[in-house]
Amino acid sequence: MSDVRICVDAMGGDEPAEVVLAGIEAALEADRSLTVLVAGPEDVVVPFCDTHERAEPLVAPDVITMEDDPINAVMTKRKSSIVLGCRAVKKGAADGFFSAGSTGAITAAGTAYVTPFKAERDGKKTAIRPCLTNALPNRRGGLTVMCDMGANPDVEPWDMVRFAQMGAAYAACVLGVDEPSVGLLSNGTEEHKGSAFTQSCYPLMAEHVPGFAGNCEGGDITSGSVDVVVCNGFDGNIALKSIEGAAKFMMGELKAGMTANLKGKIAALLMRGMLRALKHKLSGDAKGGAILLGLRGVVMIGHGATSAEAVKNGTLACAEAVRARLVERVRESMGLEA
Repeated sequence: MSDVRICVDAMGGDEPAEVVLAGIEAALEADRSLTVLVAGPEDVVVPFCDTHERAEPLVAPDVITMEDDPINAVMTKRKSSIVLGCRAVKKGAADGFFSAGSTGAITAAGTAYVTPFKAERDGKKTAIRPCLTNALPNRRGGLTVMCDMGANPDVEPWDMVRFAQMGAAYAACVLGVDEPSVGLLSNGTEEHKGSAFTQSCYPLMAEHVPGFAGNCEGGDITSGSVDVVVCNGFDGNIALKSIEGAAKFMMGELKAGMTANLKGKIAALLMRGMLRALKHKLSGDAKGGAILLGLRGVVMIGHGATSAEAVKNGTLACAEAVRARLVERVRESMGLEA
């Protein structure tokens, strides 16, 4: 494997910094060609880096919390781990950045410092909105790409076209899907269904998105009927968290039912392997995070309620995206200039 340097936000997520540091330690053990630039307050990152090979401190005295206004925080807390991490990618000091911190702040910092690609629109080159993208397991045994998962609550129809194009490029580049089909998330599959906004997106996507399959419903995110599901970040984040909540509820009910009596306990013992595999499949820890497509560098965002395992996998996934030239391949597939 080629050497890669990834910056990781030690202060990102709902858990203490110790959890993130444990995940970084595990990632370093798993990938001997990996160097981690650990961003955070001096008293957190320096002692860790002093005792770990291939870990280097990026002292960031400011901290952006989940309660901060994202844009204001990026503008005022310029020495935060999120801002300095994105600047490290821009300057070439890091090949990629991973954080489980505020999605809004990471998106704002990535847009400001890593900077998005530009695309032609109405005779002018305009910046593409970064799109938070990941692949979710579906009932057909494959993966469905979903975008946007929360980076852009308010968008214009042309933004949705770009999300669809980038999502299709991701499906082709990362998942190896030939000619991916793309669905527009709505409240019905008929062309006339949806909000006024969704209906305004439909004709643009039909004209400019190869493989556009029309509207799709919430159930299609996990059905596998389309390869890519496109929506704005507001709807996408609600849909994603609804799926996560339903999965947790289902696992909780299964656990309760299988521990209620002797028969249930015997059944649980016999199904232990299958249940573990199901829990792993539904957990976000295995994937580590989602990527902000449209930026000129790799920026990945982990789930706020992250674990050491999720940090490890997010850091490794970030390194793998760099090695696979994901950003360049998505750009090339869309015909955009560097």
